[in-house]
Amino acid sequence: MFNRAAWARILPFLTYMLFLGVAELLGYLGWSAADLRWLYGVKIGAVVLVLAVFWREYSELKTFRLPASGMLLALAAGVLVLVLWLNLGAGWMTIGTPAGFDPTTAGRIDWPLVAVRIAGAALVVPVMEELFWRSFLLRWLDTADFEIVDPAQATIKSVLITSVLFGFEHNLWLAGIVAGIAFSALYMRHRTIWSPILAHAVTNGLLGIWVVTTSSWSYW
Repeated sequence: MFNRAAWARILPFLTYMLFLGVAELLGYLGWSAADLRWLYGVKIGAVVLVLAVFWREYSELKTFRLPASGMLLALAAGVLVLVLWLNLGAGWMTIGTPAGFDPTTAGRIDWPLVAVRIAGAALVVPVMEELFWRSFLLRWLDTADFEIVDPAQATIKSVLITSVLFGFEHNLWLAGIVAGIAFSALYMRHRTIWSPILAHAVTNGLLGIWVVTTSSWSYW
């Protein structure tokens, strides 16, 4: 059903999700949140390894073809998504209660944990998620031979489906849907996956800085 190019985009995402399941299982078995903090670094390392294995399949990443105006638009979109992310948190806009990620020990911030968390969220997660949600699924919903689909020709149906699914991957589902639409629009406008990756990285990176500055660990 899926060719190698598809699996190259699916497996890094599945690896990431698998570790979320592992964390849930370990928590159920009695591991505390503090005990599980190290698991994030392992998860990011595993995703990087899978990305490295399939690196030759990501031809769209080998050339950064985004003009200055496109970069500015992506940066602005990333900031806008962050603002919405921090303001679309009413009860009906959320699913469950996020476990969060508290990098403090005895009231003091463990900076290596913070560095790994921000680096993973800003440098690895955007690549992994955009390859799956936009490069693969957005186009695959229109045709199984997704690599021949020009991003600019993606249908409204595929944008809505991927954005809704992307939204419900997150605790802040409405903010996630809005982010999914924004990242899809960038991909379609600039026809390069680097555009949503850049915006996604800005959102996650600035969110990390805000979380540490305000000690709002639940957003992690």
